[in-house]
Amino acid sequence: MHSHSHPYYPHRVSNTVVGYLNLVTLLASIPIIGAGLWLAHGSAATCESALQAPLLAIGFVVLLVSLAGFIGACYHVTWALWLYLLAMLLLVVALLGVTVFGMAVTAGGGGRQVPGRPYQEFRVTDYSSWLQKRVQVERYWRPALACVVGSRACPRIAAWTPLDYMQHSLTPIQSGCCKPPTSCTYNQGGMPVEPQDEDCYRWNNAPGILCYQCDSCKAGVLEQVRRHWHNITILNVVVLVVLIAVYSCGCCAFRNARRAEAAYGVNRMSKINPRWDYFWSRWWNGQREQLY
Repeated sequence: MHSHSHPYYPHRVSNTVVGYLNLVTLLASIPIIGAGLWLAHGSAATCESALQAPLLAIGFVVLLVSLAGFIGACYHVTWALWLYLLAMLLLVVALLGVTVFGMAVTAGGGGRQVPGRPYQEFRVTDYSSWLQKRVQVERYWRPALACVVGSRACPRIAAWTPLDYMQHSLTPIQSGCCKPPTSCTYNQGGMPVEPQDEDCYRWNNAPGILCYQCDSCKAGVLEQVRRHWHNITILNVVVLVVLIAVYSCGCCAFRNARRAEAAYGVNRMSKINPRWDYFWSRWWNGQREQLY
């Protein structure tokens, strides 16, 4: 008996790991899909609404991949494990591509400290050419501007005095969209007194205009995107490591399952090497018998 069961112990272990991991990811995909659906039906035009498509896509992909891996690991379904491994490989490749692209796109940027002020100012030319092209095209800039206005970043500092600007920091959006560049000089009529930055002429005190059409506003949006992408890139690296580890366990389970089927056949293999949940079910039934 020991000579038959011992060689397939790694198969049971790898299936157990894959089964539990995919059960966790299967359950985790439910709130991801729920968040995407909630954002899709939200009435407010906020920045977060742009996340609905990625959230739904990630949620459904994780759901389907986890379901295939869970079924394959629990019931020794070889074709389900094969689909699971293929989907996992595509996920790893896609995530690796997104990570490398994110690093390349967000390589530039960053603000320039304003002398005597606690905040920074930003320039479009400091960012990658791909990001610059995105904010120069109207069909991309229009929803981004709607996002800026909807975030109500500027009304929060509308009542600030010149002393407040000397003492408090600003977000990239507030620095670029809610005020003119610090280098601008105006006369008592509010007109620029000498040839200077184009943004100085675009600035207007009207709450609906401000510096929303300034290059500095576009730079502030790009800086916000760059910071978010930087955080997402770090998260992607962590997820990649986890996916590769899970993929390795899945490959081990698939290889051992094929080897066991070839040596014993499906029916005999299930008797010699029971499913990953067999021992847990036997323990649970024993507990029930003690209670009753």
